This record gives sequence, structure tokens and C-alpha cells, in this order.
Amino acid sequence: MSSLSDRLIQSHISLAPQTSYRVGGEAQWYAAPRNWEHLEACFDWYQSQDIPLTLLGAGSNLLISDRGIPGLVISTRYFRSYEFEEETGLLTANAGEPIAKLAWKAAKRGLKGLEWAVGIPGTVGGAVVMNAGAHQQCLGDILVTATVLLPDGTVKEVSPQELEYSYRTSNLQGTNKFVIRAVMQLQPGFTKTEMMDLSSANWTQRKNSQPYHLPSCGSVFRNPQPLAAGWLIEQLGLKGHKIGDAEIAHRHANFILNCGNATANDIFQLIRYVQEKVEYHWSVALEPEVKLVGEF
Repeated sequence: MSSLSDRLIQSHISLAPQTSYRVGGEAQWYAAPRNWEHLEACFDWYQSQDIPLTLLGAGSNLLISDRGIPGLVISTRYFRSYEFEEETGLLTANAGEPIAKLAWKAAKRGLKGLEWAVGIPGTVGGAVVMNAGAHQQCLGDILVTATVLLPDGTVKEVSPQELEYSYRTSNLQGTNKFVIRAVMQLQPGFTKTEMMDLSSANWTQRKNSQPYHLPSCGSVFRNPQPLAAGWLIEQLGLKGHKIGDAEIAHRHANFILNCGNATANDIFQLIRYVQEKVEYHWSVALEPEVKLVGEF
């Protein structure tokens, strides 16, 4: 290793503290670059090895296997910076910026377009990859361009059209393409009071309808339009059903909670159980919104 990559890349790092579920095994190799120089050093090292690469944001929409992740895990959690152009409404943000923090900062500047994200626990990078959304809005509605680092080290700017956005998905999912930053178009001309009121209402609605008191990944399943996954699960009386220390939430049936000592396998088995029950009773195949990483 070079001296820089030697400082950046660590071995056998537990990933459980880095996910909102608080479960999962170790990364064989792990790095959390803070700037472009760090990121380049990590990629240079990765390209010199014959190992897989996994990209990790805030870990808010992931279920990492108890067996951990082989190869190199690169986390963007410290790859942060942002800039608002208040006159034009343009927002440029690095991948590691928390999307909810930016939503509140936009509201305080009287900028409209990101208020749906006030309760979303992920990062800009993760939001770009999964086309995050809430309240009938999504990242694809405001994205101008995303800057992506390809596995061969090439940097490319891509449009929403090139990302082939659809409901909670893009063609970046399941690839080793690395979102570096995003440019978003917000709407200027609103008052701070207007936008703070709207954002607060969205946050209150989420807080009152979703369980925030225990570790979870947010919504586990994509809604099988026009139906709601939570409604299908609730109608089967599955709220409160547990496997190990993983439990289907009483407040919202599309949430699976870690009640203290759940393993990734507990959560995985509960996901499969729900899928089987819903398919049997409703003839609907629920597709996970949570990304499964590693071997289960």
C-alpha cells in the first residue's frame, strides 16, 4: 500500500454501528474517504487488488449479512460539502451529505423542492442511487446531474434520464458506480416561514405514522402500486410478529424493527416470512426496498 492508502484502509471493521439496523458482520477491508484525494487513493488500491468493491452511504437502507462483506467497503459518510445558489435555487452536494439536513437548510432559505426529505435518514449518494422519495415526490424530480465515479476510475456526469429512474430505483443499483456529488434544482421565491411550515408538517406526519424509537431501515418493501405494502401486511394480522429479536412494527407494518439483539438473519427470515404470507394470501410478490448485502 502507499502511505496514504495505508492510513485510509483498515481491515476487519465491524459494519453494524454504521447501519441504521445496527446489525451485520465485518468488512474485510474498509475506508471512509473525506475528500477527492482520499477517494482516488482508495480506488487506486482497489484496482491493484483482485477483490470485490462495495459502496456504503449512511447505511440507512441496508441489511448487511452477519457474515460481513468480503473485499473493500468504501463509505461516503465523511465525503461531505454543499453549496446553495439562493438566487437560482441550485444545490450542489457531495454524496455523504445527509439528505434530511439539506432539506431543512433549503427550507430556511425559502427554497422549495426538498421538503419531502426532512425525515429521510440517508445521504445524497444513497438518495441518487435509489431515487429516494416521500409525499409523492422524489429525488428524480429535482436532480439536474449526478457525478459518478466508474470502477475503472473514469468520472462521468449523468442525467436523470441516463439513470433510468423509476419508483425507488435507478440503473446504479447493483453496480460499482460511485456517486460523488449531485446537482439539484430547487425553486426560489418562497419565504422561510412557508417552507419551514411545510417541512415541519411533513416531519410531523412521518414521526406520527412511523416508528422511530428502535433501529430499522425505514420501509422494508416497495409499494406494489397502486397498493400499499404496509396495508397488505397489516390485513394479515402480522403486526407484532417476531423472529428472534426482529419484529414487524405495531405502528407501521412495512417496518421491521431491531428490538435489541436481532441478527441480520432474524430480519432476513422475517422479510421472507412476510413475502410468503403476502404472496399466498394476496397473490402479490413484495419486492424489498431494503438492499441485502452479503450472503444470507
